Amino acid sequence: MIENVVLIGAGNLATQLALAMFEKGIVMKQVYSRKIESAKELAEKVNAEFTNDLSQLISDADLYVIAVKDSAIQEVLENLNLEENLLIVHTAGSVPMSILEGFSNNYGVFYPLQTFSKSRKVNFSDIPICLESNHPSTFLKLEKLAERLSGSVNQINSEERKSLHLAAVFVNNFVNHFYNIGADILHDKKLDFDLLRPLIRETAEKIETMHPFDAQTGPAKRNDQAIIQAQLKLLRYKPEFQKIYSFATDSIFRFQQKHNP
Repeated sequence: MIENVVLIGAGNLATQLALAMFEKGIVMKQVYSRKIESAKELAEKVNAEFTNDLSQLISDADLYVIAVKDSAIQEVLENLNLEENLLIVHTAGSVPMSILEGFSNNYGVFYPLQTFSKSRKVNFSDIPICLESNHPSTFLKLEKLAERLSGSVNQINSEERKSLHLAAVFVNNFVNHFYNIGADILHDKKLDFDLLRPLIRETAEKIETMHPFDAQTGPAKRNDQAIIQAQLKLLRYKPEFQKIYSFATDSIFRFQQKHNP
C-alpha cells in the first residue's frame, strides 16, 4: 500500500498531482526541485520537506514520482542514490517505461492524461490515469493509488501511451495554439476574445455526445471556395497564418472526402 510519496519536480503536473494526493490523505514526505524556491512553495502547500539536492532525498518513502520535463528524466535518474527495491515511476506521456530499467527493481509509469497549470485546480476524479509497471505486484500498488485519485484507471503500455500522447498534442496543444491565433486576429481589430468563448465551449461540449467527424462544420467541410479565398485574403499580412489556414483547410476537406466519399 502506498501511503507516502516523494515528489521529484514542482512544475504544473507535479503541483496538481501533489495537491490531489494530499487531499486524499496521502503523505507528501518531500518535494524536490532544481529551484529551491519552487520546491519550498509546493512543499508548504502539502506539509512536506523540500530540497534542491537529489542526494538529500529521504530513503524510506513508498513511492518516488519523477514529474519533470521529459528531457530531464535521464539526468534525474543518473543522480538518484536510492536502494534498488524502492518504487519509482515517471509521469511522462512519450517516454518509455524502459528508461527506468537499471535504476530500481520496482518501477512503472503513472501518467495522468490532462493539461495542467500550477494556478488552476483540476478535478482529478475524472482524469484518466494511465499505468504501466514492470511487475504485476507493482501494478497493483499503483492501481490502488490511482483509484484513490480517479475513477478512470487504465493499463496502457509504452507504445500505446506514445500514440495517446500524440493524439493529446493534437486535441490540446495544437487546438490551444489555434486559440492564440484567433486571439491575435481579433486583437488586430480591437475585438475581445470573450466573443469566441461560447463557440469554444459548444465545440468542446458537442464531442461529449458526437464523434468529432460528425461535429465538423465550416467552409473547409463544405469546400466553400468563396469564403476560403476571402479569408485567405484577410490573412495576406500574416503569411504564417495563411499557411496554417490553407494546410488545415486542405486536411479537413481531404479527411471528409476520405471518410465520407
